[in-house]
Amino acid sequence: MEIERKFLVKELPDLNIYPHKRIVQGYISTDPVIRVRQMGDTYCVCLKSQGHMIREEFELSITKEQCDALWPKVENSPVEKTRYFISLDHNLTAELDVYQGHLDGLLTVEVEFDSPVEAANFIPPSWFGEDITHDNRYKNNHLSVYGMPTT
Repeated sequence: MEIERKFLVKELPDLNIYPHKRIVQGYISTDPVIRVRQMGDTYCVCLKSQGHMIREEFELSITKEQCDALWPKVENSPVEKTRYFISLDHNLTAELDVYQGHLDGLLTVEVEFDSPVEAANFIPPSWFGEDITHDNRYKNNHLSVYGMPTT
């Protein structure tokens, strides 16, 4: 199970000091969500249930060759981003995504939690913006189909 909240970014921290990985992911299906992802030099297929803050998630590691073989089945535009891993208080990690390609300019940050109570009690740092956890327009599978949300 995945328990996470997602936010827009109000102000970027100094990204030069944080570890990061390049991500390219595509969706074989957006309903149900079946994602193929390359993150750095690792590859996986992921299935996600419906939902917002709490979702079932199953991830399977695959080889580069398997990823390449699945890639032609991707239905829509791939999502390209660089993910920065930023340590927060209480042993939490903010995963800041700086999008490229057709989503250039979009910045989001996610935090995963061990429980719904921990997620509900989370007080975001001042550089976090609007909470978009329940806004479908910012889910990556939606971004791959419809592009940048308009407000």
